[in-house]
Amino acid sequence: MTPDANVSRLRSRMDSLGAHARRSPRYQWWVLWVSLSGLLATNLLFTVFVVALPEVSKGLHASFGATTWVVTGPLLAYGVVAPLVGKAGDLFGHRRLFMAGIMAETVAAALSALAPNIGVLIAARILGGMVGASIGAASMALVLSVFDHGDRVKALGFWSLVGAGGPVIGVALGGPVIQAFGWRWMFFLQVPLLLISAVLAMAVLPQRAAGRRHVRWEELDLDWAGALSIASCVAAFLLALTFLPTYGLSSPLVAGLLAASVVCGVVFRAAERRASEPIFPLSYLRKRNFVFPVVAQSTANFAYLGGFFLTPLLLEYSFGYLHNQSVVGFLSLPRPIVFSTIAPFAGYLAVRVGERTLAVVGTTAVVLSMGVFALAGHSTGIALVEIALALSGMGLGLASPSLSATASNEFAPEDLGTAAASQQLMNQLGTVAGIQVMETVYDAVLRGHHVAGDRLHAFHVAYLVGGAVALLGVAGAVMSRSTPRNLAPSVEALEALDVTERQPVVLRDPAQPRPGSDR
Repeated sequence: MTPDANVSRLRSRMDSLGAHARRSPRYQWWVLWVSLSGLLATNLLFTVFVVALPEVSKGLHASFGATTWVVTGPLLAYGVVAPLVGKAGDLFGHRRLFMAGIMAETVAAALSALAPNIGVLIAARILGGMVGASIGAASMALVLSVFDHGDRVKALGFWSLVGAGGPVIGVALGGPVIQAFGWRWMFFLQVPLLLISAVLAMAVLPQRAAGRRHVRWEELDLDWAGALSIASCVAAFLLALTFLPTYGLSSPLVAGLLAASVVCGVVFRAAERRASEPIFPLSYLRKRNFVFPVVAQSTANFAYLGGFFLTPLLLEYSFGYLHNQSVVGFLSLPRPIVFSTIAPFAGYLAVRVGERTLAVVGTTAVVLSMGVFALAGHSTGIALVEIALALSGMGLGLASPSLSATASNEFAPEDLGTAAASQQLMNQLGTVAGIQVMETVYDAVLRGHHVAGDRLHAFHVAYLVGGAVALLGVAGAVMSRSTPRNLAPSVEALEALDVTERQPVVLRDPAQPRPGSDR
């Protein structure tokens, strides 16, 4: 059979699959699974690549300090472009942005696999970070557009599963691949996963560009001042956090970057007030159910991810596993496994008891986990560490879907890309801040002390700082409100699904109480 015949046959099968998906009464779930396939293919390698850094440094004859930018660079790029790509999806269509992102990520993966030196690898991974922001924002916006307000929390439960489970799968599969074939093969194997996701996206995702405002080019007034100022604000803040453990808060470099971030933030606010198409409409900052859930998400992630990076060190230096990384990796698994397991169930549970209830319970569990970490020591054995890990995973697994759905439901249909990007940006800032601040606290307490007990005390203080910040997450969860539920789907969900003629709409009896409301 000729190559053209094979292509035609594949296209015919994809067209058939797409038609079957659109006729399905559960089409929104098709959109969810395809969107998650792109997210999984993108985030699969993040965690395991951190482990591969020493081999990368040796193979490319680069210093370890330069090699760390292979991880730091994408984090910075992600935060800088997230607001812009979220707005781009709202203006030009999230399906288009998703497809462009998948293809660009394929190029970034191929460049990473073939990189001849550390400079090319860093550039390729920075491209990957930028593309990851576009895939994350576009895919979440697509999912939000096809699910009704009351059911979005269910979909975001599975979203959280992939977000946490992807890196776990990456560690499980990537470690043996690196050991057997080398780090480049991680990226070679990523390419077919991305291509499969692209083919599925072309067949299944809504043809109508969700969120598109049908703005003509001659009418388009892009908010370049807002885009530049928010990018500068985020970049300065992330760089300050990156240099914090090395230079300290009092250094002119860190202080100057923080000051520059504040100035750029003020400029951004002024630019958004004047823009006809603002990158982020400031009116959303006056919405209770956006501000408080976002604060809760970012501060809970501060503790969760800060603890994620400290715990392997705790196991190595305080529990005797310094030269046994495989055991450290195995002992660290309860947190992501519990998170991934509980998040989908949390989405369904939130429909019954309300998002606010699960958000409060979840953020409280994250705070408790930091307290349990601070009690762990030689006298308690490893059990308390494992309990704390499980508590962290349970807490964020319960809270994340509810907080994300609550914040997203405040946005108009034409701003769903902005909703996704703003949440991911704040989570990113919380994550990086947690890692760097808790590491800085640990180093500061330990400085000048080398006794084993002093090291354990430094860990405990760092965890207590994480717990104190996570208390703000509990406060944010308490101040948020659950989504009122209605059996009738929203207009935007019906339009995105294009199912207005399929089934009659059953309206809720106004006399009956709304399930899940805890007002």
